[in-house]
Amino acid sequence: MVKSLVLIGFMGTGKTTVGQAIAQKLHIPQLDLDHYIVEKEHKDIPTIFADKGEEYFRRIETAYLKEVLLDGVPRVITTGGGVVLRQENRELMIENGICVALTAKPETIIHRVKKDKNRPLLQGGVEERVHTLLKQREGLYDFAPIQLATDGKKINEILKELWSHLDFQQLLP
Repeated sequence: MVKSLVLIGFMGTGKTTVGQAIAQKLHIPQLDLDHYIVEKEHKDIPTIFADKGEEYFRRIETAYLKEVLLDGVPRVITTGGGVVLRQENRELMIENGICVALTAKPETIIHRVKKDKNRPLLQGGVEERVHTLLKQREGLYDFAPIQLATDGKKINEILKELWSHLDFQQLLP
């Protein structure tokens, strides 16, 4: 069975950048789950959070994750950092994808996200919120069989490390 490659990890670990590079190298489509949600809901994520709350967002995130994992199209899927909060999502990704967790040190994450105003969970102090959320999510990314640290690495270094772990027959139609 052909599967999608699913990139998970905390915000600011490089999922979008790495996902785009992988898709380009493999000549397969890339889908950013957060962008997909925005397109389907016709609202940006901060507005969804403000209007309907995080629980609503997590429900639709699960529905759209299921939709893109089960549609039979092999692709690179980049997820939001909180997708791992629901056990159902972790099971969906393991059963229907090849999961890769990207990691970075808190200092790296803070540096990468400190100016991003599009992250509703960071309102009220980026450094404090990053540390709090990392602690709350500790261990939730560990189910991914491939774990890659992105701190201080160029994209080609990350891809080279990833290639050593992948079975490309599962990805290519």
